[in-house]
Amino acid sequence: MAQTPTPPSGPARVRSERVLATPDELRDRLRQLGRAPAEAADPRLATVREIVARHALQRGGLLPALHDVQDALGFVPAEVVGEIALGFNLSRAEVHGVISYYHHFRSEPAGRHVLEVCRAEACQAMGAEALWQHACEGLGLPEAGGTRPDGSMTLQPVYCLGLCAQSPAAMLDGRPHARLSPERLDRVIGACMATEVTA
Repeated sequence: MAQTPTPPSGPARVRSERVLATPDELRDRLRQLGRAPAEAADPRLATVREIVARHALQRGGLLPALHDVQDALGFVPAEVVGEIALGFNLSRAEVHGVISYYHHFRSEPAGRHVLEVCRAEACQAMGAEALWQHACEGLGLPEAGGTRPDGSMTLQPVYCLGLCAQSPAAMLDGRPHARLSPERLDRVIGACMATEVTA
């Protein structure tokens, strides 16, 4: 007749109450999974984590966080998208979708100066498309805009600067310019580039 094994007695029966990791430690370990050592040591991640922590509990906090990341780093690098997604409990694809949807956000570094030409309906009705084409030609850029090879200026579209009654409008380095003609735009760009030469 087979004997029924008896459960172990003594210390082997004592269930360990030791916690293997706290929730914060688990979160930190999950953040490191699949991350290359160089990425884990990226100094930009500390800045991004601080920004995300400020906005993560805020309703609709992703957009303000992305604005703050771009203000701090000059653009939203692909390498930090995962960190942003993790902080907002989103997928990388969801965060990338927001970045690519809004023309304001850049995934590449901008030039030393940023010219944003409004291409919304009110400005279009007042000649913004011709102004855009003139800016592209004058800066030696393709029709899609972009950054000059010397890194001096980035030209990008924007969809409403709130200057609809003073169309067409543009913004250069955060300063708005209204009722622009191609000649006036040339003067604005020329004055900016003159400071570039003398600096």
